[in-house]
Amino acid sequence: MHINFKKILKTPYFLLLFTLINPLVENVTAQNSIKKLVHNIFSSQKDSTRSATFMLLPALGYAQETGVEYGIGSTYNFYMDKADTSIRTSSLALIGTLTTKKQANIKLTSDLWTKNNDYHILSEIRYRDWPFNYYGIGTDTWKANQDYIEQRLFRIRLEVEKKIVPKFYVGLNAQFEDYKFKDITAAGIFEQDAVTGKRGGRHLLLGVSALYDSRNNVSYTTKGSYARLKYAYAPAFWKGEHLQGSQLDVDIRDFETLSSKWTLALQGIYRSTFGKSTPFYSYRELGGDMMMRGYYLGRYRDKNYAATQAEFRYRFHPRFALTGFGAAGSVFSKQHSFRLLPSFGGGIRYFFSLEHNSSVRFDYAYGEKRPGEVRQSGFYLSLSEAF
Repeated sequence: MHINFKKILKTPYFLLLFTLINPLVENVTAQNSIKKLVHNIFSSQKDSTRSATFMLLPALGYAQETGVEYGIGSTYNFYMDKADTSIRTSSLALIGTLTTKKQANIKLTSDLWTKNNDYHILSEIRYRDWPFNYYGIGTDTWKANQDYIEQRLFRIRLEVEKKIVPKFYVGLNAQFEDYKFKDITAAGIFEQDAVTGKRGGRHLLLGVSALYDSRNNVSYTTKGSYARLKYAYAPAFWKGEHLQGSQLDVDIRDFETLSSKWTLALQGIYRSTFGKSTPFYSYRELGGDMMMRGYYLGRYRDKNYAATQAEFRYRFHPRFALTGFGAAGSVFSKQHSFRLLPSFGGGIRYFFSLEHNSSVRFDYAYGEKRPGEVRQSGFYLSLSEAF
C-alpha cells in the first residue's frame, strides 16, 4: 500500500491542524528559549571544558562637547594552555567609542599568563581623540575654573615579567606616548597655570618591575596578596617640552577570606613623576573607575598621588555579589600640600563566567562636597573588578 504523504500534508484538515498547533509549538519553543536563557544567567554550574568566554557591553551617551557617543566594551577571557590546571586566566579587552562630532576613543589591552604561569605579559594600544576638563594642579581647584581642552593621544605599552621563584616575577617594560592639546577657552585656567607641555609632547619610558603575586584568582580574588613595584625612565630623545625624568608606581593589595561568602579586599597605591622636565600631562590623576571612585578622572592632578581603599565583598550567589567600598587619597607636590579626600559607595556584580570568575561591575560612588559645589559622584559600568 502506497501512502502519498505530500498529498496528505496539503489537505485542508492537515492545514487546519497545523494552524492550530503551530502557535503552541512556537510558544513551547519560546518558553524553552527563555528557560535556557534564565538557566544560563542564573546557573551555578561551571563549564567543565575550561572554555573561553566573551562579554560585550554597548555604550551610548551624550555630552554637549562630544554629541552622541556610541560604541562597545568587550572582554575575552581564556587559558593559554587549557591542559594546565594551575594556569591563570588571560584576557583581551577592547573598548571603542565614536561620537557624532568625529571623536574617537579606542583601547586594546591584554593581560596574559603563559604555561605554568612562567611569564606575565601586559600590553596596551590606545588612540584617543577626546576632550577633557582641566581644573588646575593640586587639590585646591574649583569646578568654576573648568577649562575644556581638546586632546589627541597615541600610546603603546608592553610589559613582560618572568617568574624567578614561585610567586615572584621580575620584568622589563616600555611605553611610548604622544600628546597634542588645544585650549578651546581663551584666557582660561589652562593658559594661566605655570605648567609645561600645554601644546603636547612625547616620551619613551623604559623600565623594570618586580611582582609578588599569591592571589588564588586574578579575576575575583578571595585570598592572597599582590605587590608590584615599577620604575621607568624617559631619556631626552626629543627637544622641547617633553618628559625627561622618571615615574615610580607602587601597588600593594591584600585579600582576606572572612567566610565562604564574605571577602575583605585592601589596596594601597603610590605614583610619582619626577625629574628634570615633567610636563603636566605626565602628572598623576586622581579619580576614575578603579581608585577614588566618585571623582572625575583628572579632577585633581599633581606630581605625586597616594591613595588606599577597602572593599567588603559579599558573594551571596555564584552569579551575583554586592560590594561596599571606601577610600581616601590625595595628589600633592612641593608646591601643593597634601589634602586627604574621601570616597565611598557600593555596587553589584554579575559573574558572566564562573570558570574565569569574570564579572560585570555596576558601582555608584561619592566624593567630597566642596563649599558652594554639589557633591562629586559617579556611576560606573565596567568589566572586571576594580582591583
